[in-house]
Amino acid sequence: MRHRISGQRLNKSAAHRISMRRSLMKDVIQYERIQTTEAKARAVRGEIERIITIAKRGRVTGDAVRLVHARRLVISRIGDQALAKKVFDDIAPRYVNRAGGYTRMLKLEARRGDAAKQVLLELVEE
Repeated sequence: MRHRISGQRLNKSAAHRISMRRSLMKDVIQYERIQTTEAKARAVRGEIERIITIAKRGRVTGDAVRLVHARRLVISRIGDQALAKKVFDDIAPRYVNRAGGYTRMLKLEARRGDAAKQVLLELVEE
């Protein structure tokens, strides 16, 4: 049984899975829209939402200590200071009045080679 086990394995080793998720998160933040398989999008979607929520809370409180802590959390999760700056300056202010649901998954046609389900994972425009 899978009690208290979070995340999906995606048939990858731990190191591959971690780097793949981080890469997908970076791409969503940088391009604000990516095309990927449905399983990978589901695995990454919650983490992207958490990053935006952390950035939003850090900006809203106005407390310098909380802002620094939020920045460090976001940088540790995505591993890139420039993208963390984009999250805090461009993405988080868009969703100040939104309680959640910052991403959207639109289903596309199956991939031709292996018939894998494809989706378009994008940030919702506010």
